[in-house]
Amino acid sequence: MTQTKHTWTKEEILAIYNKPMMELLYDAATIHREHHNPNQVQVSTLLSIKTGGCPEDCGYCPQAARYHTDIEGNELMSVQQVKAQALRAKSSGSSRVCMGAAWRNVKDGPEFDNVLEMVRTINKLDMEVCCTLGMITENQAQRLAEAGLYAYNHNLDTSEDYYKDVISTRAYQDRLDTIGNVRKTNITVCSGGIIGMGEAVEDRAGMLVALASLSPQPESVPINALVAVEGTPMEEIEPISIWEMIRMVATTRIVMPNTQVRLSAGRTEMSREGQAMCFFAGANSIFAGDKLLTTPNPDVNEDMKMFKLLGLQPMKPFVKKEQPETVEAQYSKYAAQGEKPKWSRPGHKIERNEEAREKAKV
Repeated sequence: MTQTKHTWTKEEILAIYNKPMMELLYDAATIHREHHNPNQVQVSTLLSIKTGGCPEDCGYCPQAARYHTDIEGNELMSVQQVKAQALRAKSSGSSRVCMGAAWRNVKDGPEFDNVLEMVRTINKLDMEVCCTLGMITENQAQRLAEAGLYAYNHNLDTSEDYYKDVISTRAYQDRLDTIGNVRKTNITVCSGGIIGMGEAVEDRAGMLVALASLSPQPESVPINALVAVEGTPMEEIEPISIWEMIRMVATTRIVMPNTQVRLSAGRTEMSREGQAMCFFAGANSIFAGDKLLTTPNPDVNEDMKMFKLLGLQPMKPFVKKEQPETVEAQYSKYAAQGEKPKWSRPGHKIERNEEAREKAKV
C-alpha cells in the first residue's frame, strides 16, 4: 500500500504532473487499485437549496449578487422539497446528496435550523449527506454533526498565491479555519478546487500542496473545470483541454491515495472517452443531474449508459465510513449561540471583478 505523505513540495508535484502521459496514467491507476475498487464510482446529486444573491465576489461564480447573469435566485427550499429531491436522486442511483446554499457564512437562526432538519431527513433515507454553506464556526459544525452530516464541502479553489486574483471578499485562511472547525467533529472533509481560471500549472500544484498538507487529508477532493458563465469576470476564459483534466485527476490520485477524487464541474464538455480516462486515472465519484448548482451537467440516464459501457457500478453509501447517527433537535447538546465571528474581508480590488460589477450596473 502506498503510504500517505503530508510533506509534498510544489516541485515534487509538478514533476508528477509533467510526467509522460502513459507513465502518469500507469502510476495513478496502480495507486488507485491499491486503495479503491476501480470498478466502483460514487454517484452524488448536488442540490442548490438556496440560489443566488451571494454577497461575495468569486470571479467564477454566477451566484454573486454583484454580477449580472441569467441565474434565477430562490429562497431556501423547504424540508419537504429537499426530501422529494433526495428520494428522486436515490431512485436514480445516487448514494449522496450535497446541499449548497449561496451564503458567505452560516448564521444561527430559523434558516440554519431548517438546514439541520434537512440533514436529519436525508440521513434517515440512508444516504450520505454533504453540505456546502460557506464558512462555519466550531459550534455550527457540531450541530451539523449531531444532525447526521456525513461531509462538509469547503473548497480552497486554487493556490494561496493565485487566490487573491479570484476572490477579495474572504481570505484563504478563512477557508482553512472552516476546514479546521469541521475537523473538530466526526464530519468528513470535502475540499478541492477549480482549474482553468487562468492560473499557472504551478498554482494547481500549490493547491494540491495545501490539501495534501492537511492532516488528515480530505476524504474527498472535487476537481472542477471552470464553466465560464456570461456576466461573470471569467466569462471569456477558454475551456481547458481534457488532457489537463486527466493530468490533474491523476496527480491528485497519486498525491492523496486514500481520497475520493470527484470529477465535478465541466463534464458536459468531456467525451465519454475523456471521462473514462479520468476514471482510469483515479476519479471515483461524479455528480449526476442536469445541473451542478447553476451550471449544466450530463443527464443521469446518459451517465448510467456510460457506466454500463465501462462496466462501472454505482458505489453504495457509507462504504468509506459508517453512517453517522442522527440526534433529534430536542436532544441536541449544542444550542445556537448567535455567534458573529469576524471572518475577514481582505478588501483589495480585482480588476476584472470590478469591471464585471460595473458592467452589471449598466
